[in-house]
Amino acid sequence: MPAAGREPGVDWIVNNVEKFFVAFDFSVVVRMFNVKSAFTQALGQDGMTKDSGSALDASEKGTFPVRNPWSGDIAFTVSPAGAVELDRVVEAAKAAFRQFVKTPAHQRASWINGAASAMEQASKSIIEATIAHIGKPRRAAEMEVKRSIAFVRACAQHLHGQGGEVVPLDMVPAGTGLFGFTRRVPYGVVAAVTPFNAPSNLLIQKLAPALVTGNAVVIKPCLEGTQIAQLIAEAFIAGGVPDGLVHVVAGDREEALGLAAHPGVDLVTLTGGTAAGDALARAAGAKRFIGELGGNSPNIVAADANIDDAVQRIVPSSFEASGQQCISTQRIIVEAPVFDTFLERFIEATKRLKVGDPSLPETDLGPVASARAAERITAMIEDARSRGCRVVTSGAFQGCVIPPTIVVDPPDGTRLVREEVFGPVVVMMRAKDIDDAIRIANDCEFGLQGSCFTSSLATAFRMSEEVRVGSLWINEASRFRLDNYPFGGVGRSGVGREGLPYAFEEYTQPKFTGIRLP
Repeated sequence: MPAAGREPGVDWIVNNVEKFFVAFDFSVVVRMFNVKSAFTQALGQDGMTKDSGSALDASEKGTFPVRNPWSGDIAFTVSPAGAVELDRVVEAAKAAFRQFVKTPAHQRASWINGAASAMEQASKSIIEATIAHIGKPRRAAEMEVKRSIAFVRACAQHLHGQGGEVVPLDMVPAGTGLFGFTRRVPYGVVAAVTPFNAPSNLLIQKLAPALVTGNAVVIKPCLEGTQIAQLIAEAFIAGGVPDGLVHVVAGDREEALGLAAHPGVDLVTLTGGTAAGDALARAAGAKRFIGELGGNSPNIVAADANIDDAVQRIVPSSFEASGQQCISTQRIIVEAPVFDTFLERFIEATKRLKVGDPSLPETDLGPVASARAAERITAMIEDARSRGCRVVTSGAFQGCVIPPTIVVDPPDGTRLVREEVFGPVVVMMRAKDIDDAIRIANDCEFGLQGSCFTSSLATAFRMSEEVRVGSLWINEASRFRLDNYPFGGVGRSGVGREGLPYAFEEYTQPKFTGIRLP
C-alpha cells in the first residue's frame, strides 16, 4: 500500500522495541494474577468513549456478548457489576495508593520496566484480541502493541526529569530570608476511560505515566477492549506493579459517570467523543479532568506542494484502521490550481488499498467496529449524496465493511464537514487560495491535529500561527504522531496533553514548601 512504512512513530519504535511475541492464554492469566475486575454492559455512547456503536444484545440478564466485527461471531461475553463493586474497586485503589505513595522513583521505574517486559510476553494475545474484538488489521495491531510497549519503557526512562523548582521568594521584600521550593506529587486515584480504536496504545498513554508518577489507576475500557485491558493490567502486575495499584472496570455510561463522580477518585482522564467529554467533565466537577476528545482533521495541500508526496502520506492517514482514529484525515483542503490533479492521483492510490479480513497481513482496511457504526457512517455518506455531492468509493459496502470513500466538494452544511465521521471517509474541499484554505480549516468546532503540504517556509510558519489546532504537521499527514511531543486539542477537542514529558505534568501537581531560615 502507499507509504506502508509511515505508521506514526515507526522509526522510533523500530529502534526501541525487540520483536518477539509469546502467546498468553487468557483464562490462565486470569487465574495467575489478582487484578480486580468489574465487567459491565455497554449502553449509550459505548461507555462514554468513541461511539463504536457496539452491537451488544443481552443473551440473558447480566451477560453481554461482544462480537467479532468481521465474522459476526461472539468473541467473548462479559457480566455486569454494580455500584457496590465500583465502590470496592475505588476503595482498594485508594488503599493501595496510600500504601505505596512513598515508593522511591527508582522503584517505580523498575516496576514500569518490568511491566513492559511482561507486555512483550503477552503481546501475541493482545494482538490477536485486537484483531478479533476490534477488527483492526494485523499490521496495524502489531504496530500498536509495539508502540505501546516502547512508550511504557520511555516513561521509566523519562522519570529522572520529573522534579520541582526553587522559588525566588526574596523577589519581594517580605520574602527576604525565606527559602521556597516545589515538588511534583501524584493526585491519588486516576479514573481512565478509554476507547475501542486503539485499545492498547490509548490505555497505555494514561496508565504508564499515571503509575510511574505515583498514582493508582482504575481503567474503564470500552466493552470491545475489555479483555485487552485485562491482559495489559495483568502484565503490569506480573512485571512487578504491586497488587491494588491497577484495576479494570469495564462498563457502560453509568459506570463511567459513577467513576468520574466518585469521591474516592482524584483525577479523571478520557479519550472519547466530545459529548462524552462534556458529560464526564460535569460528573467530575472540581476534580482534575483531562480529555482527548473529537477531531475533524484538516489536511491542507498548497499549490506549491509536492503532490505525489502529499498523496502518498494522506491516503494512509485517511483510511488505515478504517479511519477510526481521532487524528485520521477527514477534510482535505486543496488549492484550486492543483485540485483536479491531486484528486485524480488520490483516487488512484486509494484503489490500491486492500480491504478485507483483518487477520491477513496484507489487509489495509478491515471492518469498522460494529454494524451500528457502519450504519452511522453510511448515513453520513448518504447525507452527502442527498446534497448532490460526487461520491467516489473503492469497493462494496458489506456488513461492517465500509470501503474507502471520497466525497468531493461538499456544501457547508454537510454532516461530513461538521461532524467527526470516525470511518474510512474523507471530504475533498477546494480552496481559492491560502487565505481560503485557512478559513475552511478553522471553520470547525474541533481543533486536535492538522497538517499542511507546502514547499514555502513562509506558508509553513503562517499555517503554524493561524490554523487552530493543538498540533500541526508540515509535509506530513495529520495521523502521524510521535510520543515525545505535547498531544492534545483546543476548542471542542479537549483539554490537557499527552506525550512525554508533558503527561507527567498532567498526572502530578506542584506542592510548595516555604522555609524561614534561622
